[in-house]
Amino acid sequence: MRDKLAGLKESNAPLYLQLARNLREHIQSGGVEPGEPLPSERELSERMGMSRVTIRKGIQKLIEEGLLFRRHGSGTYVSDRIEARGAMLTSFSEDARSRGDDPSVVWMMRSYANATDEEAAALEIPIATKVARLARVRLANGEPLAIEHAVVPAEFLPDLDAVGDSLYAALQSSGVFPVTGTQRIRAALATPTEAGMLSIAQSSEILRIERLTRDTKGTPVEFTRSAYRGDRYEFVTDIAASTASVSRRDPVGMP
Repeated sequence: MRDKLAGLKESNAPLYLQLARNLREHIQSGGVEPGEPLPSERELSERMGMSRVTIRKGIQKLIEEGLLFRRHGSGTYVSDRIEARGAMLTSFSEDARSRGDDPSVVWMMRSYANATDEEAAALEIPIATKVARLARVRLANGEPLAIEHAVVPAEFLPDLDAVGDSLYAALQSSGVFPVTGTQRIRAALATPTEAGMLSIAQSSEILRIERLTRDTKGTPVEFTRSAYRGDRYEFVTDIAASTASVSRRDPVGMP
C-alpha cells in the first residue's frame, strides 16, 4: 500500500489532505473493495512513516465524504452504497437481510398517544384517535443507517412489545398487510441531533423520506418520516416510455 500511496509531500497542501487524496485514489482504483477494512491507524502510521494524528485526520476526511465508515470495535471500512428500489414496498429489515446484512434497532420511543392534527389527516382518522408512536435508529451490522419515526393507528398494533426489528412483521402478525404506498424523498442536511444518532458529521447529506402505506382495502396503515444517510443510500427507480410515447414512434423506432 505504501507504493500505492506514494507521492505525498509533493504539494503545499497539509499532509493529511494529501494522504486523503491518495487513499481516495487508491480505493477508487479498486485497491480496497467496498466492505473491506482499511489497515489500522497504527499499521498505516508504520507503513507510511506518519503520525497517527495525521493518519486519523486523513481517514476522518474520507469518512466525512462518505467513502469510509467506522464500525464500533471493529475498524474502518470502505463504504458500499446501498441501492434501494424505489418502486418496491419493503421494510428496512427485509432489505438488510436480502443483502446478507444483520438488521437491528435502537429504540427511542415506543408508546401510545393521541394523534396530532397532521397525523390524523395523513392516516384519515378522527383527531385525538389513539395511535402508536415508534421512534428508532435502524442499523445494519451494527452501523447506524437511518432514523425512523412511525405513527400507526393503535388498533393495528395492540401489543407494542411485539414490535421487534420489523414493523411490517408486527403488523402482519396482527392481520394487517401494507400493500401500496406513497413515498416522497428530498435531500437535506443532518441536524446536530441526527448527525449524532447516525455517527456522521453535522450538516452531512441525508435523504428525508415520508411514507404513507395502505392495506388491501385502501385504509392508511402507517405514516413514517425517516432520515437516511446520504453517503450510504441511493434510491433507484426503473422507468420506461409511456404507451402513448411509444405509439407515436414510426415503425423503425425513430422519433
